[in-house]
Amino acid sequence: MPPYVALLSVAGLAGAVIAAVYAASALVAPRTIESAPFLSGGSPQEHAVSRYHVRWYTVSMVFLAFDMEMVFMYPWALVVASVGVKAVVEMFLFLALLLVGVLYAWREGALRWV
Repeated sequence: MPPYVALLSVAGLAGAVIAAVYAASALVAPRTIESAPFLSGGSPQEHAVSRYHVRWYTVSMVFLAFDMEMVFMYPWALVVASVGVKAVVEMFLFLALLLVGVLYAWREGALRWV
């Protein structure tokens, strides 16, 4: 059996399953919408394009900084044993740089809620 036949059969099976799920959804779904899908059917209190307070920008930036820390620490954890002391020193320098950023944000009041 040629190798592409197995691939095409799996792709056809996946397409059939997707079509079956869509068909079941069309049969079971209600015909009219009685409530909004937001907040489990509750009415929204404000418009969807309402403005956020500017403090959420700094919170998101701090989150992204720590998220990027994890992105760099996972591969580092895999190679730290083979690289040795140099990898440990580099990671502590990276963490020190992040700590400087957090201390700056704290000093500027970015982490204050009121």
